[in-house]
Amino acid sequence: MIVSLGLWVLAGAVVAGGVLSVLKAWVDGRFRGKAEVGVERVTAAEVGGELGERATLLQFSSAFCAPCRATRRTLAEVEGMVDGVRHVELDAESHLELVRRLDILRTPTTLVLDSTGAVVKRASGAPRKPDVIAALAAAIEPTGVR
Repeated sequence: MIVSLGLWVLAGAVVAGGVLSVLKAWVDGRFRGKAEVGVERVTAAEVGGELGERATLLQFSSAFCAPCRATRRTLAEVEGMVDGVRHVELDAESHLELVRRLDILRTPTTLVLDSTGAVVKRASGAPRKPDVIAALAAAIEPTGVR
């Protein structure tokens, strides 16, 4: 009886692990919008340079983060493709106040900022290039169309 209970517990743990793994893979790197109420803004001084003329891709990374390197390449490619877009990468450990204020929980996290520095979209995990381009569209649209 104890053996069969143990097998049921083990089977439940395996199923739960599988479900959580699929859920993480489905959500990881997906951009989601920010609520309009209390929109967070990031200034040029906080990122250590100018924001993009049309939009900014703000990436929070850490030293030993493998997905951060892939994200850096993806965002740099998009920056080269879209005029007026700037990619800025910040070390999360060196910018803890900003990390806390923007509720950055893991690296890589990418924020899409409009031309005024308002956070329009965010993704935790390594985003795909088409998703980055689609998220940029929301930041570049004329004011009032969002």
